[in-house]
Amino acid sequence: MTAATVGNDDLGHLLRTAQSWLNKRHQVVLATVIETWGSAPRRVGSHLIICDDGRFEGSVSGGCVEGDVISEAAALMTGGCKRLDYGVADETAWQVGLACGGRISILLQHISPDTFDPALIERLLTAQADGHSLTLVTDLSTGHTSETSRYEAGDYRFTYEPPLRLAIIGAVHIAQFLVPICQMLGHSPLVIDPRGLFTAETRFPGRTIDDRWPDEALADWKPNRASAVVALTHDPKLDDLALASALRSPAYYIAALGSRKNHAARLARLGDQGFSQSDLARIHGPAGLDIGAANPAEIALSIASQMTAAWRGKI
Repeated sequence: MTAATVGNDDLGHLLRTAQSWLNKRHQVVLATVIETWGSAPRRVGSHLIICDDGRFEGSVSGGCVEGDVISEAAALMTGGCKRLDYGVADETAWQVGLACGGRISILLQHISPDTFDPALIERLLTAQADGHSLTLVTDLSTGHTSETSRYEAGDYRFTYEPPLRLAIIGAVHIAQFLVPICQMLGHSPLVIDPRGLFTAETRFPGRTIDDRWPDEALADWKPNRASAVVALTHDPKLDDLALASALRSPAYYIAALGSRKNHAARLARLGDQGFSQSDLARIHGPAGLDIGAANPAEIALSIASQMTAAWRGKI
């Protein structure tokens, strides 16, 4: 049995696209990288979907073998599965352009109840939206994928992690460092700040700031079990709204800047709103691990570290 953890960089888009094609009565084949060796261009778990009208989305090799994979998929539009192996030493690999020095194995599955049931797409989308991971097991001898905790030695097991998200309240200096750090850690950040003075495009190049009040913005954002909420404004009018919204959600990490004295006052205000001691204990304050941080970049690093520890179940 081989196991892999599948990233979520483009999974949602691929799932929704495949679902759209299926809803329009198209036949669809799913291609999955199931093994790699050496300098393979795409990681295990990468997907490519191919429609019977020639359209395709995703990638299994960054362009090296896609043409051959798509041609092979055309023969499976009536059903079935097939394993494809490409390596630099193989004549076929050279013909299709895999000359990077690595090898990859790809499983093709017709999306149907006999192989990859369309219902699994909805299960994956639901898990992603709720912030849950989902493990699917594929019997490589039959190509059948199922959601089960039982598997044999020859099976392949995929764990689809949910998209990690971070809501930052306050377009402040620390946020300018926290955004890129968390992006590198795989989080999709949202900066929320209704104060126009802080939301100049030059402060966060290429990123749109949500200029609504935190409670309104978070109501649309819908924090789930893969979401973190960090309040950085030091302004109770903003931070308290964000923290109250986060406490009503299953967010895995909630934190706020401020001294211990200010944090105690913050907890008292939130307690007056009806939050229990166990609720309030979910808030990390002051935000971040104690690493002796002395500047905005180091404070951002301490917050990202604590957030990572929370996601990994270490705190």
